[in-house]
Order: sequence, then C-alpha cells, then structure tokens
Amino acid sequence: MRITATLIALFAASPALAASGPFFSLGNTNFVVLLAFLLFLAVLLYLKVPTQLAGMLDKRADGIKSELDEARALREEAQSLLAGYERKQKEVQEQANRIVEHAKTEAAAAADKAKADLKTSIARRLQAAEEQISSAEAAAVKEVRDRAAEVAVGAAKDVIAKQMTAQQGNKLIDESINTVDQKLH
Repeated sequence: MRITATLIALFAASPALAASGPFFSLGNTNFVVLLAFLLFLAVLLYLKVPTQLAGMLDKRADGIKSELDEARALREEAQSLLAGYERKQKEVQEQANRIVEHAKTEAAAAADKAKADLKTSIARRLQAAEEQISSAEAAAVKEVRDRAAEVAVGAAKDVIAKQMTAQQGNKLIDESINTVDQKLH
C-alpha cells in the first residue's frame, strides 16, 4: 500500500500528468490508473501469486539447503576418505620400511654367509693345492730315485763289463744259478 501512496503523490505532484477535475472521477486519469493498479493487486491476491511466490522461494530455499546439506555430507565423506587413504598410506609406508629393513638384514646375512663360504672354499682349494704339491713332490722324488737307480745300474754295468772277463762272467752266472736254485728248493 505504501507503493500506491507513493505513486499517487508522484502523479499528483506532476502538473503535466495531472488530470483536470476532481480526483475521484473516472475522467481523472490518475484515479483510473489507481483503480487499475488496485484491481491488478486484487487479482494477484485472488490468484494467490504472493503465496505461490513465497512457496517457490521456500522451495528454492529448501533446494539450496538440501544441496548445502548434501555438499556438507560429501565434504565429510571426502574428508573421511582422505583420512582413510592417509592412514593406509602411512601403513603402507611403515610396511615398506619394514620390508626394506628386512631386505637389508637378509642382504647382510647373505654377505656374511658368502664370506664364510668363500673362506671355506679358499681353505679347501689351499688344501687341495698342498695335496697336489705333496703328490708332485713324492712323484718327483720317486722319479729322481728311479732315475738314480737306472743311472747307478747303468754305471755299475759299464764298470763291471770293463773289469770282468768271460771267465769271471761265467763264474758269476753259475753262482747266481746256484743261489736261485737254493732259494727255490
């Protein structure tokens, strides 16, 4: 109603728009416009447009409120998911750290075992080498003795052959036969 009074005051104050004659006559355009405006407001009230507008605004406000509530719920869910993923990431990181420590421990143990195996292998190879050296020494000593015996026999043969006569050789053969005969019978 305040708007109507303001409009009336506006039209009444303007001399170009003012109608001639009394205000409450149909010949006065200001009065006709006022009646048309009031009739328009009455139709709006009769059709419950303000109620419908208020209902639409309430519905819009409820929609906005539900969207805000849904957004809050989604935000809370996202935060809980984030916290869950952060917790899982922390657990995975701890597990990875444990795996790395275990791998380091196993690597150190494997290195120690490899060192021990290497020492054992070296000891076995040294022993085998010493045995080969001993065997080679024994073979060399035997070969030297055999060769010395051959040389001694050859030298004795040469000496005996030079000093012995045919008669002495026959005598030695007869003695050897008698010695063999005595030992065999």
